[in-house]
Amino acid sequence: MKKQGKTFMLICFLFLLFLVVASGNKREKIFTYNINSVKSIEAVHIVSKYNPKEKQLIPKLYDTFKEAIENGANFPVSFIGTMTGYGPDCAGCSGTTGCAPRQNVTNGNIYFNDNDYGNVRIVATDREIPCGSIVRISNYQKEPIMAIALDRGGAIKGNIMDLLEASEQEAKKVGRQRNIQFDIIRWGW
Repeated sequence: MKKQGKTFMLICFLFLLFLVVASGNKREKIFTYNINSVKSIEAVHIVSKYNPKEKQLIPKLYDTFKEAIENGANFPVSFIGTMTGYGPDCAGCSGTTGCAPRQNVTNGNIYFNDNDYGNVRIVATDREIPCGSIVRISNYQKEPIMAIALDRGGAIKGNIMDLLEASEQEAKKVGRQRNIQFDIIRWGW
């Protein structure tokens, strides 16, 4: 009977260990010190990994760009606007993005490698949208485009975004696309 009890406990322990490992959780140590600094207490917490691609909240669609901007810092927002294209060789363009890390885009590199979202396209946005914001662009191609606000432009005001293309010649193919849905799913860095 004792052997069966130990075997059962071992199976339960292994099963629980398997569940923790399979759930993708990680262990994180947090040290807390008492007021007198005589001893320390170590607390071990199991923290779920955050995967922005799996746990995205549904953005709220606003009627105006102004309303979206007023609420963007609090939760994901969405608005309808216009998309144009530009190239690094456009008149007045410097060849680097206007936001840090000021990526050189003269080599045709229209992507930025974001720590959370991977390779995303670069867009120029209104200054009201903070640099580093992640934008999902829908109603433009069959699949939504994930982009990052890394640039600014003199004509980019309000609900207009400018998608970076490899050259000004390529940008002409974008034209002026209306009724594009912009979902800001991360507000700044």
